[in-house]
Amino acid sequence: MLSVFAVSGVRYGRLDSNVTLACGKSPTGIPVVWHLNRSSALPWHRVTSDGSLVLLQVDQSAQGNYSCYDDRGLLLHSVRLRLGHPPGLLSISCQVPNHTHVRCSWLESVKTFLPAEYNASFRPCIVDFSRKHCDVDHPAFWQTIHTLRVTETNALGFETTYVRFQLHKLLKPDPPESVLAQQLEGYPKRLNVSWNFPSSWPLHDAFPLMFQIRYRPQGSMYWSEIYSEDSSVVIFDALAGHIHQVQVRARDEVNSESQWSEWTPQLLIRPWEGQEDNTKYYFFPVNTEPETSTGKSHNPVHEDEGNLGLVILLVLFSVVILTTVLSLVFVVWMRQRRRHHATKQELTSMVKMKSMPI
Repeated sequence: MLSVFAVSGVRYGRLDSNVTLACGKSPTGIPVVWHLNRSSALPWHRVTSDGSLVLLQVDQSAQGNYSCYDDRGLLLHSVRLRLGHPPGLLSISCQVPNHTHVRCSWLESVKTFLPAEYNASFRPCIVDFSRKHCDVDHPAFWQTIHTLRVTETNALGFETTYVRFQLHKLLKPDPPESVLAQQLEGYPKRLNVSWNFPSSWPLHDAFPLMFQIRYRPQGSMYWSEIYSEDSSVVIFDALAGHIHQVQVRARDEVNSESQWSEWTPQLLIRPWEGQEDNTKYYFFPVNTEPETSTGKSHNPVHEDEGNLGLVILLVLFSVVILTTVLSLVFVVWMRQRRRHHATKQELTSMVKMKSMPI
């Protein structure tokens, strides 16, 4: 089957098919000689009676500059051959980082090996050909379902791909930014974590975010979690003396069907240990710049006094329980003793009565 298309002096043919190249307007019956890149070595082929070159089941090695000459060596015609495939369906995905912007990108399901153009229809979608994506500003969130149509065109044909989606379900903020974890001086079990809204989420007041913070001692399998509408939280149950892993992510607070952002990069931080100049952030990778602690000072002796009071209370409670048990045992013993004494008196009386004369 003939599968050649001409564009600006270039012939395009399908890979794995037969490709026919004509020798210009050469007279029929005149023998011609074909060269590929100035060499007489040609791929698997045959030459027809009119001088056309038929390349059989071509692969990438058949690409190049073809020239045909008459029997005197005179150049009759030359052409450049490029090989590839027509477009196939695209794999399209759309990202919605906020309520004012949508970016849809695509990947080829068929490697065409040929230059292509794209046309997108969605409100409209402004196409970046080199990066294979298009952008929509201020999309209609009130519309339930949107349809995007992307058409890929190359020298061998075109293909149109349709995709339908719901913006409110694709809404996925970028991760929070400038995340910091701080020690709180005087509190060996507390950490302060703060962050900024993603810079790609411009309308903070109109569209608030919900934040999820997770943390765990380094090496543990289990995460603890906190949810917050603010841009900072205090962790109250950190494990004293241990480095902790901390991460934050965000989601639209109102839209329950939206997606959580990716987690922020991991932070490593150890709670306060009672040493001066010990407030540092341990990032992944480690950042050794010191930070200013924002926590209020506190005397840890109060925590020890609280523990001592609890011990004294437990001891007093134990003494009361023991006294009660001993009292119950004594009462039971006294009752048993009185009952035994009464029984003995009754037996003595019966013996005396039997011994008396009638």
